[in-house]
Amino acid sequence: MDLILWRHAEAHDHPDLVNGQQGDPLDLARRLTPRGDKQAARMAAWLDRQLPDGARIYASPAARAEQTALALGRKLKLRDELAPDGDPLALLELVQWPNGKSPVVVVGHQPMLGSVIARLLGLPEEYCPMKKGALWWLRSRERNGALQTVLVTVQTPELI
Repeated sequence: MDLILWRHAEAHDHPDLVNGQQGDPLDLARRLTPRGDKQAARMAAWLDRQLPDGARIYASPAARAEQTALALGRKLKLRDELAPDGDPLALLELVQWPNGKSPVVVVGHQPMLGSVIARLLGLPEEYCPMKKGALWWLRSRERNGALQTVLVTVQTPELI
């Protein structure tokens, strides 16, 4: 199974947002900056060339994540499990890791995406830092009777 974790691109700060409370309606309404639009478009163009037609696309209901995912130009589903305050285990259940049959793209937020990466790669930190607009492509496979997680690639909009 392939799991592509894509952090939303750069978004506007909201001046009325109190201490950056995630899940707050003001936080969910934040939109991409012009730079974020460019980041999303660059990453989407690269990703579209790599993904098969049957890939499933899920995004957080936050405006900035939906905008990032829409740059891909494919059908997507908004899922509450992927909101900024989401649970990494709920994300893994949603995508059916590691037994899903088709590739899945998840557009979401830190620290949830970084927590999933750390868990799947066995990193000692609670979560793995992830730049805005970047994606991590992970693959599950079985080798010699053991399940493994392989890091396929890490991409950032600036390097594409």
